[in-house]
Amino acid sequence: MKGILRFDRKGKLSPRFIGPFEVLERVGPVAYCLALPPVLSSVHNVFHVSMLKKYVKNLSHVADYEPLQLNNNFSYEEKPIEILAREVKTLCRREIAFVKVPWQNHQFKEATWEREDEMKA
Repeated sequence: MKGILRFDRKGKLSPRFIGPFEVLERVGPVAYCLALPPVLSSVHNVFHVSMLKKYVKNLSHVADYEPLQLNNNFSYEEKPIEILAREVKTLCRREIAFVKVPWQNHQFKEATWEREDEMKA
């Protein structure tokens, strides 16, 4: 295993499996042809079964998106929805108030902590 270069990274932290990729056809009794992206154009697209792993469908892998209202220059305006929580941080002798705000074009779990005085402005 030492000195083997895997995809993207070298060494212990290199990924063992990449994908998932679509199986195009069965080439032989133990070989399959895969649909690889253009990034992996230097890699041969036929693999032995021992190098493949079955993909188990997971709903967290599905990217859920909401349509955006884009301006003419392909930008969008972020607007705060509400204030979820308020917290005061003490730095030496100063107190800074922060508020947790969910944004209009983001998911609810992507709420951020912003300074209260900036949000009032």
